[in-house]
Amino acid sequence: MATRAYSVPLAALGGGAVGFVVGWQLPATAPDTLPVIDDVHAEVAAPPRLVLGERQRGEITTASELNGKDGSRFERYLLPLERGTLLELELDGPLQGALALYDAHQQLLVAGPAQDSHVAPAATSLRRRIDESGDYLVVISGQDVHSYGPYTLASRQMTLTTSDTLAMPSQADGWLQEGGDTYTVTIEESGLYQFEMRSSDLDAYLVLEGPNGYRREDDDSAGQLDARIADFLEAGEYRLTARAAYGQASGLYTLRLGPHETASGEALRNSGELRIDEPLHGWFSGSPLVYRLALETPAAVTLDLLSADFDAFLELRGDDLFVSDDDGGEGLNARLLQPLPAGRYEVAARSHSGSGSGLFELRAAAIPWRPSPAMAGSASAAPFRPGSNRAPAASTR
Repeated sequence: MATRAYSVPLAALGGGAVGFVVGWQLPATAPDTLPVIDDVHAEVAAPPRLVLGERQRGEITTASELNGKDGSRFERYLLPLERGTLLELELDGPLQGALALYDAHQQLLVAGPAQDSHVAPAATSLRRRIDESGDYLVVISGQDVHSYGPYTLASRQMTLTTSDTLAMPSQADGWLQEGGDTYTVTIEESGLYQFEMRSSDLDAYLVLEGPNGYRREDDDSAGQLDARIADFLEAGEYRLTARAAYGQASGLYTLRLGPHETASGEALRNSGELRIDEPLHGWFSGSPLVYRLALETPAAVTLDLLSADFDAFLELRGDDLFVSDDDGGEGLNARLLQPLPAGRYEVAARSHSGSGSGLFELRAAAIPWRPSPAMAGSASAAPFRPGSNRAPAASTR
């Protein structure tokens, strides 16, 4: 289980690819002067200091420092950071710029947007978790020799979740450095729930595990490269793992947990009694859902299974009875019309192929029916035809 025992300030910086800055030296303490790049030893003023949470305005001009490798111009800033800080900087303005972050040992930590081919390029954000306290160098450069203009460098602070337990509903911000983060989520009441993982830094991937061997995984169901798991969940304790879909990518992500948006106002039931003239709503996720139907007197029963999410399929079972239907209703909806003696029956709702998932509505209606003496005490397996009190010969659909 990943440990998140720190409160992380966050500062954002973004842009395109960064040209190399050659020859400058970053001292351990703030100097009065710094060498110019490309072995030119003229002295220049020390870089101005940034304050986390404040905005810095500047401009790349012909007077800015020169990158001897590609002829682009750049500006430098010193940013004091504490260990455990999660830094995010944002570059805005007319300048077509790029960003880089160096540590106190002149090591390049991160530059430009993510280069992972599986990740959508970040337009203006650059993030890094700081492992050592010290003065860090932020470099803003033009993308090429023709890039000039004003810019704004903004910083802000965020506090990431420090708990491995998430409430329902809730929202949490996390940081992936390696592997994945695992959270415990307790579902107090059975119902339809939704889990989302969104990130502009990495290809989000979710894994949800729960009671009785339950397991679901998702990569891109929330659109773009974001992940979403929506399902009917029984009460119990679940493990939610947030990770990157490919490799050991790092970056900021946001988790959102809550009831499914289409479930508001709907009492979803995946088992129990099916009552005449009392429609119910449920969530199918691959396994047949079985409901009990009790008849006190003989009746001609109509069963309807309706869904816009999957190809509905109905089954009806009782003593010496088994009937089913695929597309007896409108479109891909299922319908059964069946004369039934008094007794107890099972109604199974599923998809035609057993695959797919989604919301459905199950209805039961009945009109009185008087079986012939020969049929009394048993059910006919043939569909009932309105207008007749005589049951047709037994057959199976």
